[in-house]
Amino acid sequence: MTVVCVDAGTTMIKAVGYAGDGAELAVARRPTEVARPAPGHAEQDMAAVWRAVADAVREVLGKIGGGADFLALTAQGDGCWLVDGDGAPTGPAILWNDGRAAPAVERWAASGVLERAFRVNGSLHFAGLPNAILTWLREHDPDRLARSAASLTCGGWIFSRLTGQIAVDGSDASAPFLDIAALRYSDDLLRAYDMEWARRLLPDVRGDARRAAPLTRAAADELGLPEGLPVVLAPYDIASTAIGVGAVDTGQACTILGTTLCTETVVDGPRLGGDPSGLTVAMGLPGRYLRAFPTLAGGQVVDWACRVLGLAAPAALAELAASAAPGADGLVFLPYLSPAGERAPFLDSRARGAFHGLTVHHEREHIARAVLEGLSLVVRDCLTAAETRPTELRVSGGGSASPVWLGMLADVTGVPVVRSADSEAGARGAFITGLLATGRAAGAREAADAHVRPGDTHAPDPDRAAHYAQAYEDFLTIRSATAPAWPALAAARARTGLDGGAR
Repeated sequence: MTVVCVDAGTTMIKAVGYAGDGAELAVARRPTEVARPAPGHAEQDMAAVWRAVADAVREVLGKIGGGADFLALTAQGDGCWLVDGDGAPTGPAILWNDGRAAPAVERWAASGVLERAFRVNGSLHFAGLPNAILTWLREHDPDRLARSAASLTCGGWIFSRLTGQIAVDGSDASAPFLDIAALRYSDDLLRAYDMEWARRLLPDVRGDARRAAPLTRAAADELGLPEGLPVVLAPYDIASTAIGVGAVDTGQACTILGTTLCTETVVDGPRLGGDPSGLTVAMGLPGRYLRAFPTLAGGQVVDWACRVLGLAAPAALAELAASAAPGADGLVFLPYLSPAGERAPFLDSRARGAFHGLTVHHEREHIARAVLEGLSLVVRDCLTAAETRPTELRVSGGGSASPVWLGMLADVTGVPVVRSADSEAGARGAFITGLLATGRAAGAREAADAHVRPGDTHAPDPDRAAHYAQAYEDFLTIRSATAPAWPALAAARARTGLDGGAR
């Protein structure tokens, strides 16, 4: 058996070829561009994303000698990928990290709609979700809505190009319109958002028993695969990655160190009480959900730090950070650098980053250390919001290549950090989901035990863990003291004309 799996990320498309025993045979990658036509906007050319997928799949097939028993795919989540009645894009995809719809979210927060929705949906909704984006389009681009027949996700878009079917996976559909306990669209939520008009745009939700569809003749010709090949729509990337690192049982936790830092815990049912925060995602496994906290602060912060410090790559940032002592000589970094603010574990479109405690005695290594410590403290913040204390934290994503950062994460969270040995954990999760969907595996735990390969483990140092326990309290104190200034900063941006709706 040979399998090809696709993980369509925000900035990189990956295709992986697997042997029947799960061994990686080949990997192909294609970069994709995120356009920012206005401040706070984040878009992608949908046709370009499809071309990158097709190119990557063809390259993998060439490397493994052609042929596959099935094709499985996962992709970035959220956002709004609108298509017309023929399945063609009606404009660029508006992405999960787009901030233009922040004013609508602020209105919903002020009126109590967000909290009421959380009691049904289990997710705290933000500007990059379809409800906010569609509302913005109705106000600013109604012609595009009139030309659109369905609001897809990235995974749904690629699935439509492969199979000709308009659908969404249950994980992608989880927010914002799903009654998360019943796993069906909620008319109450549509009414709460005054969006009954959007019902016609919501695609068919595919559950665990309806993930596979046949490859069309047109897609088969483009990819070099046989018509009718099973195509499996796996859960979107954060859920597939959890499966791909083996976090499939209640209480297990993982963090994706990628474009977003996504910390997530497996639970056995929706948690609809408490303070609204994060997302509740149908995991794609029977009786399993994720309490997920996908931040807007992540790999882009690392890239920014490399750029401003004149470093060639993230590895150089970690090496520089390692030359400074824990605590960065009193320098504290709030890593909220996204123009859309922050969405997890708290929601504030006006959140912005800052260095605190900066003096003339601080050097480049202190700045580098503070950046990685700030991001690590965000991971701890998300674990705290999930109200869980895992026995280990499994990690994947580009940042997991850094032993320095993984050691820091272990010290900051106080639990062992286990790196995935797979080069692409999301694709591995799609592979496991494909085995389950095509009847080639009986259960997720057995499949994960057979095919997930943990890498090295970083244990926390007791002394450094004690230091970071206090540093976390300091981090929260500094953030609480800083947050009241965020509205004034937003007003200052608005006066410059650079606000772009992401206030």
